[in-house]
Amino acid sequence: MQDLNTMATLAGEIIRRHSHLALQANPLDRLPMALAAMPAALTEPIPQAVYAACRALDFIEIDAHCVASAWQRQNERTSQFDASVWPAEPQDFDLRVLPVIASEAWQSMNSGAMDCHGADAPRNDESSGACFDAFAPCPQQLGLYAVLPDAAWVGRMARAGVPTVQLRFKSDDPAAVRREVAAAVRAVHGTGALLFINDHWQAAIAAGAYGVHLGQEDLEGLGGADLNAIRTAGLRLGLSSHGYAEMLRAAAVQPSYIAMGAVYATTLKRMATPPQGPARLKVYAALLRHLPTVAIGGIDAARLPEVLASGVGSVAVVRALVAADQPEARVAALKAMF
Repeated sequence: MQDLNTMATLAGEIIRRHSHLALQANPLDRLPMALAAMPAALTEPIPQAVYAACRALDFIEIDAHCVASAWQRQNERTSQFDASVWPAEPQDFDLRVLPVIASEAWQSMNSGAMDCHGADAPRNDESSGACFDAFAPCPQQLGLYAVLPDAAWVGRMARAGVPTVQLRFKSDDPAAVRREVAAAVRAVHGTGALLFINDHWQAAIAAGAYGVHLGQEDLEGLGGADLNAIRTAGLRLGLSSHGYAEMLRAAAVQPSYIAMGAVYATTLKRMATPPQGPARLKVYAALLRHLPTVAIGGIDAARLPEVLASGVGSVAVVRALVAADQPEARVAALKAMF
């Protein structure tokens, strides 16, 4: 009982110091439920308290487990604290949960997908044992990033001065995909816009696109040989992420950039995770400060200043342009805010 009370005290202090990261009001009210649903893999009291605090702060289970495991590994590596012994008082423990984990999270990914160890993160093709280098770099500041439905929109926004564009063309017809991707590549010629192709990486390679963007599901479906084909072709690779665990999974591949979202609620697609919010975005941007980053999800002109204040290098917009009455004028206004 004493251990449980002390764990609750420590978790409560973590919550109070990081309440701005909660997605709902009154995170302390959710602490008892979080303490009662502790994963069996966390056996030390301090990581258990960290896990419970993260769950009460509305982090999804895999992210809470990731942060708690990283903290436990940090303690073991630095010997700063004995993870099996409680500090005398909660304030004696360094409670900077997320800033501390910013450097240590790279060393722990216990979700079952990968085990990341900083610069030594695995990048191996399991079938051949080959070790891959990082993907080709892209600018640290990709600026305004327009996600567009077809090649005509890609050309229009590239000519309007959007520096980074993505073709998100949805079709099950391989021939139609090849035609649209090739048309998008032609559409940006002479504009200076950097073109990423969503999902269709084979067509992107064939057409000579600047890069390809993949979601987590797409990444999981690719083998080492597929990733090597993208890398060898010289294409830049952008990867989506929706929290700590997915950022670690993406970072292990050493992509050209990592997109973080959804920042706000969006009606464009059904999201498996809740919106991250601007407070978490700021922490994530600091965590990934050595990589180009892209914020995405529900961002419009009114929200853009708050998003830019997080420190991200790029902001992706969809409806803010394609639903605008005067898209070219909207481009100028958004670029001015950068």
